[in-house]
Amino acid sequence: MGLQSTTPMLKKAKANKHGIVAFNVHSFDSIFWVLEAAAELKSPVILQTTVGTVKSLGAKNIAEVAKAAAEHYQVPTGLHLDHCTDFEVIKDAIRAGYTSVMMDASMHPFAENVARTKEVVALASSLGVNVEAELGKVGGVEDDIVVDEADAQKAIPEECRQFVEETSVPTLAPAIGTAHGIYKGKPEIDFERIAKIAEMVDVPLVLHGGSAVPEEDVRRCVALGMAKVNVSTELKNAYSEAIRDHFANEPDSLDPRAYLQKAKEAAKEMAKSKIRMVGSENTVVPAFA
Repeated sequence: MGLQSTTPMLKKAKANKHGIVAFNVHSFDSIFWVLEAAAELKSPVILQTTVGTVKSLGAKNIAEVAKAAAEHYQVPTGLHLDHCTDFEVIKDAIRAGYTSVMMDASMHPFAENVARTKEVVALASSLGVNVEAELGKVGGVEDDIVVDEADAQKAIPEECRQFVEETSVPTLAPAIGTAHGIYKGKPEIDFERIAKIAEMVDVPLVLHGGSAVPEEDVRRCVALGMAKVNVSTELKNAYSEAIRDHFANEPDSLDPRAYLQKAKEAAKEMAKSKIRMVGSENTVVPAFA
């Protein structure tokens, strides 16, 4: 089955009123256990990397491992570069085999965001690669992109319509009150704004900052048209906490197979809970089922 463009995956999810989780992966092994979780639940999935992860592991290495894993697990799988501000890095990712890229020019004025996004769409569309863009500013930290809560701005529905018309971008991430990372309190999601944006644009929407958002809120976002739900912090925390707990309880147990297996199982269970949350369980049948 291999890697697929996320454009048809997300259009299908939007039409069927379920979501697809985009899990941030930070290591090669995480690619396999995310896909293992998706395969066990018969769900499509998106593997997602930050620019920092690309710099650490290499775009070509990530794409080759992701392709091999996708062919093994036989579920619809996309590979997405998240929150990239550098056109050259985006080009490298596409050359390497990424099937989706995000040009994040949301920190610039509207006209410049349009221009930078159009440049990426022009390159990616001819190759069948999905493009994601952001309007407004999602708060929190994503690699070296930091947006203070005071600076976070919600997307304007009319601007979303204009942006999609001018750029032809196939997926849009509007800022609607979520933030990257774990919330200090309950996030105040602007559901009315999501509904207005969904009425004005005919492309799948993306929920950034999906970690620790209450399940009922995520489900409501998906029902309103948010087909891609990003999850990072909760996944990596589950993995890391399992390793920490292993050494706290068994400080002399140094075999990596022991503590990495515990980390994998903890992260897999977290991934499965997110897949169930967006309603994508049992929406595909693996070729070798």
